[in-house]
Formats: sequence, C-alpha cells, structure tokens
Amino acid sequence: MDKLITPLITLIFVASGSAKLLGLEFELEAFERWGYPLWFMYFTGVVEVIGGLVIWFKPLRFITSVGLSCVMVGAMATHLLNAEWPMLGVATVIFALTLRSSWRFKSDIAQPKDS
Repeated sequence: MDKLITPLITLIFVASGSAKLLGLEFELEAFERWGYPLWFMYFTGVVEVIGGLVIWFKPLRFITSVGLSCVMVGAMATHLLNAEWPMLGVATVIFALTLRSSWRFKSDIAQPKDS
C-alpha cells in the first residue's frame, strides 16, 4: 500500500494544481464562490504542482508531505465553511494520505551525529 501512496499523491496534486494554473472554469467558479482572490488560486496551483513533484526528492519528501497536509487542512476548512460535504470527504481522504506519507517519511529527517 505504501508504494501506491506517493504516486497517488503526485497524481492528485499535479492534476489539481494544473487545473488551477490553467484557470479551468470549475476552479475559477469555486474560488469566486469561496470568496478567495484569483491570485490565491494560482498560488495554490503552484504549491500543489511543486509539492506533487518534489515529494519524490528524498531530502525534501518529509517536509513536502507535511506541507501538502497543511494545504489539505485549508481545503477541508474551506469545504466545511461552505457546507460542501462530499468535497469535505474527498479532502479528508487526501489529508489522510498526506499524513500517512508524512509519517512514513519521518525517518528521512537527518539525525544529528554524536561527537
């Protein structure tokens, strides 16, 4: 199962971020409905695409998965505040995947060497 999580996270975040960067109509409508500025949609898209790709780079994958978890906290809050229950469910599952990824990659943090 663990070997499927990173490719799945990459697929989810690169696809979602790309939709934002391309300014697809459903993303534009969603950010307008939520009251977020247009620049925030593009910023979120950049973060998602970069995070989805950098998670493969071993020295950065722990911090990247923690960062993507934070992105998902924002997504869950947005869906909760807007009573978008099905999307809240989807965001919660993605959050769980990124948390699992963070837990799995915590051993990548450099341990201090004893002198």
